[in-house]
Parts: sequence; structure tokens; C-alpha cells
Amino acid sequence: MNNHFTVHEIRRGAYYDSIVLMQLQKALVDLPGVVDAGVVMATPANKDVLRSTGFDLTGIDAKPDDLLLIVKGESEVTSANALSQVDELLKQRRSSGAAGTYRPKSLKAAVKALPEAEWVLVSVPGKYAAGVAEEALDLGQNVFLYSDNVSLKDEISLKSKAVEKGLLLMGPDCGTAIINGVGLGFANRVRRGNIGVVAASGTGLQAVAVGIHNRDRGISQAIGTGGRDLKAGVDGRTVLQAIATLKEDPETEVIVLISKPPEPALVSRLMHALKATGKPCVVNLLGYPSPGRSLGNIHFATSLDHSAELAIQLSNTHHPIPITYHPPPILNPLPSTSYVRGLFSGGTLAYETVLALQNFLNPLFTNVPIRPEQQIKDVWRSQAHTIIDMGEDDFTQGRLHPMMDQDLRLRRLRQEVEDEQVGFIMLDVVLGEGAHDDPAEELRQALAILRSKRPELRVACLVIGTDTDPQNTAEQIEKLEAVGAQVYRTVDDMVAAVFMQIIAEPPFSHPVNFDTAELAAINVGVETFFDSLQGQGAKVLQIDWRPPAGGNEKMMALLAKLKSKS
Repeated sequence: MNNHFTVHEIRRGAYYDSIVLMQLQKALVDLPGVVDAGVVMATPANKDVLRSTGFDLTGIDAKPDDLLLIVKGESEVTSANALSQVDELLKQRRSSGAAGTYRPKSLKAAVKALPEAEWVLVSVPGKYAAGVAEEALDLGQNVFLYSDNVSLKDEISLKSKAVEKGLLLMGPDCGTAIINGVGLGFANRVRRGNIGVVAASGTGLQAVAVGIHNRDRGISQAIGTGGRDLKAGVDGRTVLQAIATLKEDPETEVIVLISKPPEPALVSRLMHALKATGKPCVVNLLGYPSPGRSLGNIHFATSLDHSAELAIQLSNTHHPIPITYHPPPILNPLPSTSYVRGLFSGGTLAYETVLALQNFLNPLFTNVPIRPEQQIKDVWRSQAHTIIDMGEDDFTQGRLHPMMDQDLRLRRLRQEVEDEQVGFIMLDVVLGEGAHDDPAEELRQALAILRSKRPELRVACLVIGTDTDPQNTAEQIEKLEAVGAQVYRTVDDMVAAVFMQIIAEPPFSHPVNFDTAELAAINVGVETFFDSLQGQGAKVLQIDWRPPAGGNEKMMALLAKLKSKS
């Protein structure tokens, strides 16, 4: 039993930027004698997170609009002293943003101050986001709506207004876009080129853009839409706008469409829209059955990396250049009783992983299920083989996305390693603009401690990044490999490695030995088969078969009964 002491403070109606809250929490944890700390808006989801990580919230009456500060220390004095430093730490850690420059108090004033602006990026909490986005549209601005927890009703209303005004609204919950060579939200630094991307998936867009860049090609425009755009009600408003935009863009010669399975009724509209572009198109609706390799100018890809490769083949400017990295060697298989656990920051990367793993891991549970029986009962507790997308709303309400703040993932990682049945951990590391400035270093430190306790544990890391990303992809890979992680650059390679390492040799039954080189057979029934075998030179004998007892079922039953007694 530990002797930790917990103290808390509630600040009614206080609001701080999520970056500030993350920085404050880390600053509190770094204070001497502090074991753990939580700094969150007191939403039900955030309270669940605190409870799941060991905080007792009994008697704490904090409402969703309140800021909850809670500190667990080695002594009551240590905890109280840490909490008393909050205001000073806030002064030090508050996000500087455009400190020292003019900061208008309203969107209208900002548009007036920067009249050449065409885009407004919105990342305020969901309950305020729709209002800010609507005001931006009314001011004639295109909108990149990063905020999540925006209602479906508001999304439909906003996108309808955007279409009417001839503007583009990407989102809500749009994590990535690349417009005129500039990344919005989470975006890798990629070269300009002639391939345009439309994606109802942030990390899907990133993986394809990175795959294109790493093969020495480039992106014209990459338009994110938000994950619900191809669902019923929203009806693909932004996707169809984006396709029409790339159709008219002279710099775009090839169009790539990436999405999780859309509403079936929308698929035909998408196909007709892509056909009407007259440009080569690559389609990857992850998990949705394709009609074949191609339909006219539309070509179907089997994975995110294949989408990038296929787009380059269709660009007609160069032959594709393979990625110049070599996957790590395959190790000896683990026992078949070992469980695989995956903790992902990228939703589409998690989904594509589930799509592949379900072919050979069973039972498999996840919060991004492809089949109903894969739905995990409790997202905070893994069972059997489990893949978790930690960017889902359960983990991000009132908190930063795990691409920016790995706190919850590191906590969950420790939890998974404590399960002795876990033999393989899968992680993704998504680099680029807006992401954590050194995610591999945090993982390196955590993995070094965990591997010292479980040296037999295997860890596979999927790294999505380019040679020009601010985190330095090569250095990130080196840090992960330094603690024994197997590093892969595509989901395809990582899943193949898991398949080779986690599956035991299958229990083959006794083989059949065909002794004769020449086929000889007896045919019972359809005489056409007799004629066919005879025509092929086989030895064959036709039985002159008749139903027993002349087909009388009662007599047949009686005969069968007598036969069983004999």
C-alpha cells in the first residue's frame, strides 16, 4: 500500500488553451516529490481518465466548465506546495502564440487587419467551434475546422452554407491538409508535385503524402474533409467539392481519394464524380470491397502505401522510385498464446492495421471495429488481442490529440506491459507540423524502463515522416531502434512482421499420399463427369446407381436402422 497524498483545486469557469494545460501538467509532475498530476477541464470524459489513472475523485464537485487541478505527492505538504505554484507555472507556461504582436479580439477585426486572408483555422472546444466556423464563412473565409465534438446537425448546416457560398469547410475533426504547399494542422513537409489528395482521414492523408514524397514525388493540394463527411446526412459535401476543385486545378494530374468505408449509397456518386474529372484517379476506401483493379480512369488500391505507389505510376511523369529503407529482420516466432496490443495516435493507421490483423488474429478487439463482434467493451481495458485508436473522442475530450500529448498513451503502455500475456506492442509515431516535437524521445525513455522489466517483449513502431519534417525522421528512428524497437515505414510491413513473429506453426493434419501417377476414379451419379474423365484419358468406372428401396423414405429409414444394428 502506498502513502501518497492527493490534494485538488477547482477553478470555476476557468478556460485555458489545451497546450497550456498540457504544459502545466508536465511542469507539476516534474516538481520534487510529485508522483502524478492532472490538469483538465472537468468533463465526464476527463474525470473517467483521471479515475482510470489512479486518482480518487470522491467528493470532488467539479463541473464541465471548471478547471480541475489535482496533485498526488509523496506527502501532504509536497502536494500542497506543488498546487500553490500553479499560478507561477501558468505565467511561465502560457502559450506565447503571437506574443508581442497585435492580437485582435474578434474574427471580424482579424479579417479587417489581414484582408488578404482566405483561410480561418478553428481549434476551440467543440461547443464553441460551430459558431466560430459559421462567422468565418459569413466573412467569406474558407475554414479548416480542427475541433471535434461538433454535432452532426451543425456539420451539415456549416457545409451546406459553405457550398452555397462557394467556400470550402474542412472538418469538423479535420486533422490534416496541405494547401499551396503549406501544411494545416498535422501535416508532413512534402515537396510540391502533380498529385492531389482528398481524404476523409487525417493520418490516411499523411501516410499517402509521405509515401509519395519518400518516392521523390510531390503533392499539388491535399484536402481533408473530416471523418463524417461520407456518412449519411453529410452526404460527401466536402469530398465532392474537393474532387471538383482538383478537377479544375491545372497543377493536379492525378487524384487520390482516401476514406474509411463510406455510406454505400454515396459510393456511386463518388465514382461518377471521379469519372467526370477525366484525370487518372486512385481510390482506397479502406475495407470497402472494390469492383476490381480499375474502372475506366479509376484505379483501386489495396493499402495506403499502395495508393501512393499507384498514384506515381499514373502520374506519367516518372517511373516510381522505391523507398530506400530496409525493414528489420524477422525474429523467431513468439508463443501462439502471446497477445498483440496496439496503441495508435492515427485513427486510419489503427483502422488499416485492424483490417489486416483480423485475417490472422482472433479474437481481436478494438474501438475502431470493422465487424460488430470486434467492438471492445471497455476502451480503458484491453482484452485478448487489442488495437486502440487513442485519437477517438473517449481520449480527446478536453485534452490534446495524442500526436501532440502522449501522456495517456504512455500510461496505457505501462498498463499493457504489466500483462504477462502480452508479447507484442505496436505503436505509431506520426511526425510533421503540429505534432509533438520529439515523440521518439518520450517513447525511448518509457520503453527503456519497460524493456528492462520485460526484456522478451517485442515492440514494433510505425514511423510516418519525411526527411524534411521538423522532428528529423532519421533521428527519431535511431532513438526507437536504440531501445530495441523494430521500426517500419508502412502498415503493410509492420503487419507482415507481426504475422511472421506472433503466429505459431499451424497444426497440419496427416497428408494424403497419391500413390499412382495415373488417375483412376469411380463415378457415382452424373454421367457427364464420367465422359469428361474418360475424355482426359483417366481410368474411370461408372456405377449404375439407383436409390435404395426405390426411393421410399420409410423403407430407407428401416434399412438404415437394420444396417446400424448389424
